[in-house]
Amino acid sequence: MTSPAVKFEPEKAKSLTEQVIELSGQNLLACYQCKRCAAGCPVAEETGNFTPNKLIRMIILGEGEKALNNELVWRCVSCYTCGTRCPNNIHTARITETLKKMAKKGHAKVLRPRVANFHKSFIDSAVRWGRLNEGEFVGCYELKNTFSFLKKLDFVALFKEHLTQAKLGIKMLKKKRLHFGFQSSKGRSEIKKLLKKAERKAGL
Repeated sequence: MTSPAVKFEPEKAKSLTEQVIELSGQNLLACYQCKRCAAGCPVAEETGNFTPNKLIRMIILGEGEKALNNELVWRCVSCYTCGTRCPNNIHTARITETLKKMAKKGHAKVLRPRVANFHKSFIDSAVRWGRLNEGEFVGCYELKNTFSFLKKLDFVALFKEHLTQAKLGIKMLKKKRLHFGFQSSKGRSEIKKLLKKAERKAGL
């Protein structure tokens, strides 16, 4: 049985590609599908073998909905292995971050709410104080997760979440890898201005 032909809409594809290139700063058109990024992607098995090269190809073909709704966008750990291996220096991590922003702007369904909560908590904490304070960051992150589980009345998942995090916290404390100190930095107003400028550019 042959696979269905790809439906290619030139204008739609051009618009999506140009938008992602502008927002991510990555030249997607330089990708010639050598798959070196795919060979080194550490989360490929977690995404159903949906690799960086496939994501780039999908964007170039104008398949915006599929590009926004796939596991790689939400499971990418931004290790930059793909960009390091790419002969044309294309960093897919910056593309996935761009697609997250586009998904937020378009109110698309988030495939991994915990990832979105982590991302939002990290940015809010870092921008608020100019530095990341682990105690506040983790507290905000877990609070968002709690509200998500309560909204779905999933008390079993809520219990497992807090039990898992408690066990992890104890292990980190024993290894002295969890810090409760509070720090802030100068120039926080400039950081906030830069974030707002970036959000305006992304249309958020």
